[in-house]
Amino acid sequence: MTSIGALVRPASDGKVNLKADRHGDRNGRSIVFLLALWFSLAFSVLCLAVLIIDAFMDGAVRLDANLFTRYTSQVLPETAGARAAILGSAWVIAVTAVLAIPIGVAAGVYLEEFADGRRWYNKLIEVNLTNLAAVPAIVYGMLTAGFALAIGLERRVVLAGGLALALLILPVIIIATRESLRAVPREIRDGSLALGATPLQTVWRQTLPAAVPGIATGSILALSRALGEAAPLLLLGGLVFVNYDPDGLMSGFTTLPIQIFNWASQPQLAFQQVASAAIIVMLGLLLLMNAVAIIIRNRFQKRW
Repeated sequence: MTSIGALVRPASDGKVNLKADRHGDRNGRSIVFLLALWFSLAFSVLCLAVLIIDAFMDGAVRLDANLFTRYTSQVLPETAGARAAILGSAWVIAVTAVLAIPIGVAAGVYLEEFADGRRWYNKLIEVNLTNLAAVPAIVYGMLTAGFALAIGLERRVVLAGGLALALLILPVIIIATRESLRAVPREIRDGSLALGATPLQTVWRQTLPAAVPGIATGSILALSRALGEAAPLLLLGGLVFVNYDPDGLMSGFTTLPIQIFNWASQPQLAFQQVASAAIIVMLGLLLLMNAVAIIIRNRFQKRW
């Protein structure tokens, strides 16, 4: 039997090194596995870089004022623009945020701070929440279409699109809220309760404000995902040719992913160029939203 002394030996500098720590990264299988990981990462980054560079090369000629001020056209692709798609994306994402963030944060607070994990219905919610986070986006479009049909709601309107995307990102916001609340030290809760505050006052005045940076970061990243979704909106009958600005919850709409999908399916070179230009605009919006999330995290996050 191997003794503990044979596995744990003092190093030359006086520190104790484990045998696995000294030799684990030097065997052949570990090196092959590490090389495979690095190759996979490098290949993925290379493919992404090629796609982005190709989009910039094709769409640079169409990054002009027409892209932001004109509507799409089936006759003159050289002057087609994405104004309706940009405004439609703004409307749908705003509705998504209004629907998903309050409900997601409230559900996360309840499950983390008040729910009794021994209750069967709370266990059922936990299991479903984990599963819903991995459900394909198109399933949420199907659920929204069925719900809209049941209540008599028109599917091709801003409200239906925002509802579908809100269902899509709701599990992500709930999970982000719970993780942010878990990062708050228990001592803050105990101190507040010891001073006479109720559990609700403790959450509202102490725990939740301390978790706001993490919640805001997770919510923005979830909205970034919603901005790039096209499948659930296409299932709802999202329009691909819109020559007007959406002006309300019951207005027809299109979004940047839907418009890009329509342009990219056209054979004309001019449509391919304007699709690439719209891709650049959407990438810029996604980078901006992610940058805001990083700034919020770095500026307001507390180190406990």
